[in-house]
Formats: sequence, structure tokens, C-alpha cells
Amino acid sequence: MGLKRPTGDALNAAMADRTGHAFKDVRLLETALTHASAVKAKANNERLEFLGDRVLGLLVADLLLRRFPDAPEGEIAPRFNALVDARACAEVGAEIELADFIRADAALKARARGGNYLADAVEALIAALYRDGGLDAARTFVHRYWEPRLGMVVAKPANPKSELQEWLASIGEARPEYFIDNREGPDHQPTFTVSVRVEGFAPSSGRGASRRAAEEAAASVFLRREGVWTPEEPGENRS
Repeated sequence: MGLKRPTGDALNAAMADRTGHAFKDVRLLETALTHASAVKAKANNERLEFLGDRVLGLLVADLLLRRFPDAPEGEIAPRFNALVDARACAEVGAEIELADFIRADAALKARARGGNYLADAVEALIAALYRDGGLDAARTFVHRYWEPRLGMVVAKPANPKSELQEWLASIGEARPEYFIDNREGPDHQPTFTVSVRVEGFAPSSGRGASRRAAEEAAASVFLRREGVWTPEEPGENRS
């Protein structure tokens, strides 16, 4: 693709090849592909991202229950979590070369290398498909790119916060509490510093591009410090 990012009918045609849906409201599609960092943008995809996350969750949950009709919830849940997280969405975004269509700050795109801004755009695109063509349009897109991934997620992904809470419950009644110690950087690319505090233990802290990521990082530090996890064990945060 050339250096010029397509808009209007050209954008609609290019995305129709990737989504299976031609938009009636092209402005909705353009909004879905506009990041908050875009210069002089009148609208961005943050609200659509919020909706798309929920639509994706519904459709992936339905896919999993159909693919694994006899699997218990304990087996379905980790697959679901891995399939709807930012990493999976970014992989889909890279597969359809979505970065070529996203309006965002050039420096952000260069630094992110397919990170959160790409995952956010995928979720926003799903929401736009849902609003423009209903659940069937969103389902067509999600089935196309997530169904081949259903069987690929077999290991339970590390969840530092859950493992910390489970470990604390096994040794007593203490519960972790998370506090935001600092937030810095621009609104479209913040960095959070969060501490986790547990009665009877020294606090630990972590940093991340979202509050959740920073909480997971802090929990990971805590688990390794207390010897629950080895230094090589998985559990790094995913923003």
C-alpha cells in the first residue's frame, strides 16, 4: 500500500475485503480507525473501543461454547481471556494490516509496533460493524479471524492478580489492595505506577500502560519476591 492512507469510498472498499461488510456510514468506519492521538481529529475511537470489547466478548464466548460443548467453565475461561485480550486483538490487527488505515500520531505508531493502539482499533472496528450492520456483521468478522484461533490457546495464561489472591487465601485471610501511586504521560499514552499492599507483607510496585497492567506487574513482583513464582516463571503484565 502506498504512503497515503485511504479515506471515504477507498477506505470502505479496502475494509470490506477484510471484514466482509461494506459500510453504509463511512464516517463511522473512519471514527473507528481514528486514535485519540490523531492531530485535529474531531472524533476518536475510544467510545467504540468500549463497545467493541463487549461485542467481541459475547461472540467469542458463543464460539467457545459451540466449539467445546462438553468443556467445563474452568477450561473455557482461560481460553476466553486469552482470545479477547490486547495481544490477540493486536495479532488480528496485524493480520489484516490495519495499521495502514489507522489515523494516529506517527510517533505513537512507530513506538507501539502493533501494540495497544492496534488492539484498540480492532475492538472499535468490531463495534462499528455492529452499529452499521448489526450483530451478524460483527459475527462474520469475528468468526473469520477468531475461529481459527480457538484451538491454539491451550495453556492457562498467567494471571498474577488471581494467583496472588489465591495464594494469600491458602495461607490466611489477608487480601491484596491496589493503589495508584502515580500517573504520568499524555492521555493517549499514560504510564501508571501501582503498589499492592497486603497486611503482614512489604508492599510491592509495578508500572504499566494501563491501571490493570500496572496492577499485574505489582502482583508479579510480589509473587516472585515471596518465592511463589520463580524468576523464570511467566507472569509479566500485558497492557
